[in-house]
Amino acid sequence: MPECPELHLAGRFINGACGALVFAGGVERSAVGRGPEVPFRSEAYSISAIARGKELRLTLSALEPAAGPPAQDLVFRFGMSGSFRLCPAAELPRHAHLRFLTRESPPRALCFVDPRRFGSWRLGNAWQPERGPCVVSEYQAFRENVLKNLDDRAFDKPICEVLLNQKYFNGIGNYLRAEILYRLKIPPFEKARTVLEALKEQKQERRKKDPSLTLSKKVKLRQENPDLLELCHTVPLEVIMAEKQLLDPEHSDNYAAFKNWLQCYLVPGMSSLRDHNGRTIWFQGEPGPMAPKGQRPRKTPCEKSLQLKADPEAPSPKVTPHASKQRRRAAVNPPEPEEKEEKAAGPRKGCARRRRKATAAPALPEVPLCVRRSCRISARRGKGTAPAV
Repeated sequence: MPECPELHLAGRFINGACGALVFAGGVERSAVGRGPEVPFRSEAYSISAIARGKELRLTLSALEPAAGPPAQDLVFRFGMSGSFRLCPAAELPRHAHLRFLTRESPPRALCFVDPRRFGSWRLGNAWQPERGPCVVSEYQAFRENVLKNLDDRAFDKPICEVLLNQKYFNGIGNYLRAEILYRLKIPPFEKARTVLEALKEQKQERRKKDPSLTLSKKVKLRQENPDLLELCHTVPLEVIMAEKQLLDPEHSDNYAAFKNWLQCYLVPGMSSLRDHNGRTIWFQGEPGPMAPKGQRPRKTPCEKSLQLKADPEAPSPKVTPHASKQRRRAAVNPPEPEEKEEKAAGPRKGCARRRRKATAAPALPEVPLCVRRSCRISARRGKGTAPAV
């Protein structure tokens, strides 16, 4: 699911790839797109983008404002699989639900692609009011918004669930919360207020110990001992700064680099549980006192992954379900020696599944084609028996 880094990278991609392009005409919408028609049309306009948390805003601006229409803003949510692509207009990808065509010949199209159709867009420049400050672009406001609202009932929940609350952690998603909690060794089902109130106490203790710390020393201390809110800012930045080296599923090498960057999420050997909202959280160690009852942590299988890391070029043997059943059956009931089979006289019951020795069938005289056809026809119609050959 696209999270804060993916939205920021999408905005960077649009500004970089479309900054010098001129778009023309209207905006095309698919019949199943989850958003309204865009009432904008211009003979020449540009597109710019800016991201905030899990939202992305596009601005369509006429190159001649006096003669063209007023600027049009659209705010996108990517849902589970949304993304933007720039491609030839004659080769549109599947699930391209909104398309902006360039004026060049042949034209290209900037497409909002969303295979699972959980993404959407709306007209206007307003961000969703229930979303808090962005963890990346508005860090100070994000930090203050969390610490001054710790009396909110939302912080009675486990920390892993609160990290997905976009009112306070706008931009954090499933893989980011797992990576942040893992780096700090915080149990995912520890009470959120307990974890975050400790940050206030730590800040006061630092001031009491040495109020004369210079700014450079403060920055160095934060880098060496980051707290949870600081990691909510720096971990997404790691992905954004790495750009295509980490996030590009269409190129297997780059996507493999992203998987290697992950330390906890989907990593072999880590445990996982479903939280109270049904979302899976990966972690290491104890889950915490507020873990859902009736669940046992599942271990991500690691044997196959470790073999691939040790020798990535070694081909993995293919084991079919039928072959594995045969192996288990052979282990429980080992085959008898061949001498006993030779002594057995006549057919035995219950041996239909055992393999029989192939014997050469006696040669039969060739039957003419016309006779074979007449035999089949007479047998189907029931008109007498087939003639002897």
